[in-house]
Formats: sequence, structure tokens, C-alpha cells
Amino acid sequence: MTIPEPPSPFRSPTPTERPWWWRLEDAAGKEVTLTGEVAEEYGEQRFPSQGDAESWVGEAWPALLELGVAQVTLFELEREVYGPMKLSA
Repeated sequence: MTIPEPPSPFRSPTPTERPWWWRLEDAAGKEVTLTGEVAEEYGEQRFPSQGDAESWVGEAWPALLELGVAQVTLFELEREVYGPMKLSA
């Protein structure tokens, strides 16, 4: 009998472990898709709580504006929580 390997402690969290995320949108409401390193830093963020997601966008909004993001919508898994929320100074 073979015993399976334990899961890696360095695995990526699942969506249910980090259900909160922001859809990044342009001024017309079309989703903005980021690529490369900026996608990892800004486009693929998921959070364990609504407060963590809101804190992150509160810090990241100037960089998001520079990347062409004009507004964001908050989701919990597939449920739209609120938005769009405009990003502006």
C-alpha cells in the first residue's frame, strides 16, 4: 500500500480560502486585464476578508490608475458585493 504525499505547505490558496477579489475596470466598465509582473502584483489579488480587500485597494489605487484602471467592483467568490467604485484623487 502506498501512502500519498501530504499537500505542500507552499501551495496557492484556493478561492474558498481567499474569496474576496476586485474586478478591475476601465471608465466604460470593461474589465481591464493586466499581464506580466503587474498582473501578479495587481491583477490576481485575492483576499481572506472584505476588510483585507478594501485595505489593499485603499493602498493600491494610485498604481491601478497608472495601469489604466478607472474603477473597481468587489466580489466574494462570484457574488458582486458592490461597485463600481471610481478610483480618483
